[in-house]
Amino acid sequence: MVMTTLLSKHNKKVKEDLQQMTESNGKTKISVRDLNLFYGEKQALYSLSLDIQEKEVTALIGPSGCGKSTFLRTLNRMNDLIDGVNITGDITIDNENIYQSTDVIKLRTKVGMVFQKANLFPMSIYDNVAYGPRGQGIKSKKELDKIVEESLRGAAIWDEVKDRLKTSALGLSGGQQQRICIARAIAMKPEIILMDEPTSALDPISTLKVEELIADMKKDYTIVIVTHNMQQAARVSDKTAFFLNGEVVEFDTTDKIFSVPKDQRTEDYITGRFG
Repeated sequence: MVMTTLLSKHNKKVKEDLQQMTESNGKTKISVRDLNLFYGEKQALYSLSLDIQEKEVTALIGPSGCGKSTFLRTLNRMNDLIDGVNITGDITIDNENIYQSTDVIKLRTKVGMVFQKANLFPMSIYDNVAYGPRGQGIKSKKELDKIVEESLRGAAIWDEVKDRLKTSALGLSGGQQQRICIARAIAMKPEIILMDEPTSALDPISTLKVEELIADMKKDYTIVIVTHNMQQAARVSDKTAFFLNGEVVEFDTTDKIFSVPKDQRTEDYITGRFG
């Protein structure tokens, strides 16, 4: 009963947060055109084309192995780290083709990423959040203190950890660790944050907190989230792309995808007929 009440209040709050911010400024932040990706001889993505708007939450849904995470990693060139990957087509961020630029470090500063499982360093909470800024050459303790506090506040975890900044981040709960990872991404002052199933390893209460955080963060960041949880996609996203066998079957506003999908395959998936 308590959990049901919490979920009901949470769903209402997330919807209210999103309703307050439904007016998109119409600016395309990420543009994808005719994107194909191959692992050696095997093709994993087929002719993807879509535009992701600035300061919106875009959810990627679809069955396991359909290309969601592979596509997500193309947006910050993480697939460059895999041998034998070949990519054709164009991805532009703010009208700059990211595959024609050689400054991958700059790209990954602009496009932060939060993974499925919290990947904290075996160091203090403070040092985890300050790690990126220090790597960029920031040495001033005063400036680092400010960045750490602002980032932890931005990840809605400052009040929970402000008195234990020098203790190991690994001693936190799973949900807290994931929010520290989000704070670590924020500390780099990105414009885009990619999330690859960020709540799949979390309990329901921690999931609620991360979803509320996502709804709040979109006023400052463009967010792209991979999720297997269709209820989560419906709660937190403005737009939803349905992936199947390496293709985008349908991409539209989340309300339309979940209420009046145009493609029968989309309807079959969201109603549980397959997947």
